[in-house]
Amino acid sequence: MGKELYSVLEERGHKVVEVIDPFSLDKRVTSKNIEKEAFSNADVVIDFSSPENAVENIKKYMDFSIPAIIGTTGWLDGLDCVKAYGEGKDLRIMYSGNYSIGVALFLKLCRKAGELYGKVAGYDASIYEIHHTEKKDSPSGTALMVASALMETMEGKKKILLGNSEGKIEKDSLQISSMRVGKTPGVHSVIIDSDADTITLTHTARSRAGFALGAVMAAEWIKDTTKRGILTLDDYLNETFGE
Repeated sequence: MGKELYSVLEERGHKVVEVIDPFSLDKRVTSKNIEKEAFSNADVVIDFSSPENAVENIKKYMDFSIPAIIGTTGWLDGLDCVKAYGEGKDLRIMYSGNYSIGVALFLKLCRKAGELYGKVAGYDASIYEIHHTEKKDSPSGTALMVASALMETMEGKKKILLGNSEGKIEKDSLQISSMRVGKTPGVHSVIIDSDADTITLTHTARSRAGFALGAVMAAEWIKDTTKRGILTLDDYLNETFGE
């Protein structure tokens, strides 16, 4: 993702002033650690790091008063901690499980599908996702976003069931199944099923370029927005493209 971001930033005329990576030997890396001095010439930071360090990284961006786009997934159990730490601070911190604009629109389709099919008796739904074997979190952040989108509108779905089930599934459960194989960038599918038919909505990422472009577009927006606080991609989309 770092390489994809670097390319998109340059293509859109931005100057990358710092590249922080504790492990990479890439000659473009300027620092191994997050220090305040590294951001002295930066307008915004884009963070695609690791879930283990995400919360502490975000706290540092808050302390440094620098707008931040957080693309790291698998850390949302620490979101309440982040919100508490940022209480009373002048913040522009955005997080999302997926910055692809195509995925953002896919989520809108999932909400609408939940609304329509949830009103008809006999329809059930589930989610499956496939990613590369190096992905650290399971289910993916995007799969959890899809589940939340469905449960917002689909009557009867109240809780998420992760992984393989043992025995019958409760009717109010929305199951997410995950698979890890090869180099797959990411596939997310919603299956809506009844006795009469099956409807499948699928988003397939062909590369990481779409994620990088969305993150850069969000960074361009967050630098100048008047909105403050812990923001999501929807804040950017709603202000830019409308509800």
